[in-house]
Amino acid sequence: MSDSPGIGSVPEAEDRQAESREGAVAVCEGSKGIRQLGGKPRAMESQVSFEEESQNSPSVGHWKPLMPSKGDKEEPGSGSQDAGGVHEPQSTEQLNVSRLRSSSVEIREKGSEFLRDELHKAQKELKLKDKECERLSKVREQLEQELEELTASLFEEAHKMVREANTKQAAAEKQLREARGKIDMLQAEVTALKTLVITSTPSSPNRELHPQLQTPSRAGFRKGHGRNKSTSSAMVSAASHNVAPEPVSRECKEVDSILFAEFQAWKESPTLEKSCSFLDRIYREDVGPCLDFTKQELSELVRVAVEQNTLTIEPVASQTVPVGKVATEECGGPKKCALSGLPRTCKHRIMLGDSGSYYYISPSCRARITAVCNFFTYIRYIQQGLVRQDVEPMYWEVMRLRREMSLAKLGFYPSEM
Repeated sequence: MSDSPGIGSVPEAEDRQAESREGAVAVCEGSKGIRQLGGKPRAMESQVSFEEESQNSPSVGHWKPLMPSKGDKEEPGSGSQDAGGVHEPQSTEQLNVSRLRSSSVEIREKGSEFLRDELHKAQKELKLKDKECERLSKVREQLEQELEELTASLFEEAHKMVREANTKQAAAEKQLREARGKIDMLQAEVTALKTLVITSTPSSPNRELHPQLQTPSRAGFRKGHGRNKSTSSAMVSAASHNVAPEPVSRECKEVDSILFAEFQAWKESPTLEKSCSFLDRIYREDVGPCLDFTKQELSELVRVAVEQNTLTIEPVASQTVPVGKVATEECGGPKKCALSGLPRTCKHRIMLGDSGSYYYISPSCRARITAVCNFFTYIRYIQQGLVRQDVEPMYWEVMRLRREMSLAKLGFYPSEM
């Protein structure tokens, strides 16, 4: 057994100390009896034997001997020996308590040192995790920023594509409307030409197709209808070599500055809306009075059909039976005009749109409607870009068409109507 026993040898040391104490008590009792018998040498002998036994007993740790050594002086009197015997167990217990306290303090120190080491390790790991979290947060923010930029660029590109598609669609729709307008115009021209060809027979030739049959005064009156000239120019040129040249009457013309300025402003952006000053004046001075008939309700329907280019005029054959979905009084008849309500010989009838109802009209009403239709046809040509002329010739053609409307509303019309 080593001189410095560990914590595990404490019970064994305590047992040995207990045996030593019992022996010391026995020796003390024996020495006391010897001293009572009156011999000092015996007491000294007992004391020596006790010290020898104490020295021979195994020492535990760094404990001090229970009895005083040989060099120590013994206090006189038996009272001191009794006191030493009483305090001996108390000192042993104090030593045991102090030893246990020292060992527990050592254990606490080691435990606290271990906990400090673990705390330092945990703090280091926490710092590393904080750095990793900070790095991941920066990466996340960068990814979110890139995602926002990518989303914004995608939306911008999508909006750009939508705008381009809308622009192309608008251009295509505009071209489609123009093409449909041209088709409608050509169909109207073809229909008018077919009507003129059908109504021209050897027994009763159509004077519009054969101007050489007209009188000089009537021929001069019909000279200005540009649409009829364009559709029948080939037929007129074919028969013109048989017609003698007519004397040309020169007329003086002067441009009205106000009317010309209004026409120029309208020509910059042609439109059929009545809001512009050019068309507003013509509506008030020419179109409105020319289409103002006795039957106001039917007159309004005729005006709307003329503006929308849905009015149809066709000649009436002698054997044709009146056709219509409305009452006979509204449609008139071959002997009664539906617009004026007067008994007149009606050689033509009109149909408004696709209604299927025909209205018989007199030659005077037909002349007024035709004059307005010629005006709207020409300004539609200008709006569609089909007229390739300077501003002044177009202005004078518009003035000529206005004159035709003025004459028609005053009751002047060709005899062939």
